[in-house]
Amino acid sequence: MYVKPTINRVDFNLASKYGSPLKSQKIKSDIDGVSVKELVNEFGSPLFVFSERQIEEKYNEFKEAFSSRYPEVKFWWSYKTNYLDAICKVFHKLGSKAEVVSEFEYAKARHLGIEGKDIIFNGPYKDKESLKVAVKEGAKIHIDHWYEINDLEEIAEELDIEIPVAIRCNMDTGVYPTWSRFGFNIDNNEAMDAVKRIFEGKKLILTGLHAHIGTFMLSAEAYKNETIKLIKLKNQVEEEFGFNIEYIDIGGGFASKNRLKGIYQSPEVVVPSADEYAEAVTNAIYEVNKGKLPKLYLETGRALIDEAGFLLTSVFAHKRLPDGKKSYIVDAGVNLLYTAFWYNFEIFLDKRYEGLNEPSQINGPLCMNIDVINENIMLPPLNRGSILTIWPVGAYNVTQWMQFIRYRPAVVLIDKGGNPHLIREKEDLSDIIHKEKLPEYLK
Repeated sequence: MYVKPTINRVDFNLASKYGSPLKSQKIKSDIDGVSVKELVNEFGSPLFVFSERQIEEKYNEFKEAFSSRYPEVKFWWSYKTNYLDAICKVFHKLGSKAEVVSEFEYAKARHLGIEGKDIIFNGPYKDKESLKVAVKEGAKIHIDHWYEINDLEEIAEELDIEIPVAIRCNMDTGVYPTWSRFGFNIDNNEAMDAVKRIFEGKKLILTGLHAHIGTFMLSAEAYKNETIKLIKLKNQVEEEFGFNIEYIDIGGGFASKNRLKGIYQSPEVVVPSADEYAEAVTNAIYEVNKGKLPKLYLETGRALIDEAGFLLTSVFAHKRLPDGKKSYIVDAGVNLLYTAFWYNFEIFLDKRYEGLNEPSQINGPLCMNIDVINENIMLPPLNRGSILTIWPVGAYNVTQWMQFIRYRPAVVLIDKGGNPHLIREKEDLSDIIHKEKLPEYLK
C-alpha cells in the first residue's frame, strides 16, 4: 500500500537522559508472563486484563503501612471502583469487607456472600426499602442528609429497635474544590446539629463518623486535616452526648501511579506513598484523640486496583491528519476508557518496531470526534494488528464503561500462577436486546 511521504521537524531539545524520543519505545510484550499476543488471540481485542499478583501486592502494601502504625485497621473494598465478581472476591479473600453506595451494589455484595454486618452502606440516595433491608441485616449505615435521619427513625419505630448509625461529614481540608455535596459540614457546626438531632430522636445510636474528601488526592496533608477534624468531632460528641464512637472512616481517594492531565511531573514524584498517607492519618489520631482509640476504617479503591488493570487494544488502521500528525485507529475508545478525559495513560508496544517515532494520535473506533485515547504521542510506524497495552486502567473503567456503538469486551484475570481466567464474557447482540420489548403494532 502506497503511503504519501511526509517530513517531520526534528526538535533536538526533546532529547533527554532517557534518549531521543525519535528512537525510544516503551514495550510490554506480556502481563505476568502471559504474552499479550496470546491473550488477544484467545480472548479477542480489545481486552481488559487484571493481575491478581499486583492486586495482592498493592493491598498488602497499604495494609502494612496502616496496620504497622495503628492497632485496629479495617479495609472496606469500594464496589463502585470495580465491582466485577472476581475482583471483589480477590479483595474479600485478602480480608477486605464491602463498601457500597446503592441497593444494586448492596445486592451484589450479598450475592458474593458478604454478610450485612460486613457492609458499609454509603451514598446520598438510599431508598427506604433498601434502608430497611440493610437495617435488618445489620449493615453499617452512613447517613448523608436530614431526610435519611427521618427515614431511619421511622424504620426504627416500625421495627421497634434502636439502629446504630454513622454520619458522613464534609469539611475544608486545604484542597479545592471542597467535596461539600455529601454529608454534614463540620466547619459550620452542621455535623454537630445532626448529632444533636439523632440524640434527641432517641431512636438511632451514633457509633461512627465518616468523610470522603475527594478523589485522586495528591496531598497526604489533606488526610491529616480531615482526620484531625473527625477526631475532634468524636471527642466533642462523646463528651456532650455520651455516644461511644467506635470507628472513624476516612474514606478513600488515595491516588494511583496514573498521570493526571495538567500535572507534568511523574507519578513517582507527585503521588504520595502508602506510608506517607498512613503516617499523616495515624499521627493525626494520636495527636488529638481523647479516650479510647477508635477503629480506623478505609474505603481505598483506586490505589488498590488501578495499577493491576491493563487494556489491550489493536491497531485497525492509520491515516494522516491535515496537520501532518499520524492518527492510529484502534478498537478501544472512550466507551471503554471514560477516564481518558482525565488521565494520560502509559501506552506500551507489543514489540520493537523499525523506524523513527513521529507525532501521532490514538483514536478509538467510535464515530465521535471526542474519541481520543492520546492526542499527542511519539510512535514508530505501526502495522494493522499491532497490539498496544494501556495502563493503569483498573479503577472505574469497567464500572463506567458504556454500551455505545460497540459491544463491551471480555475481561480476564491472571492468577498468581500466571494462568489467565475469563471473568466476564464479551457481549453480543443478545446481551443488548434481551430487556427490550417490541410493541405488537411494530412487529
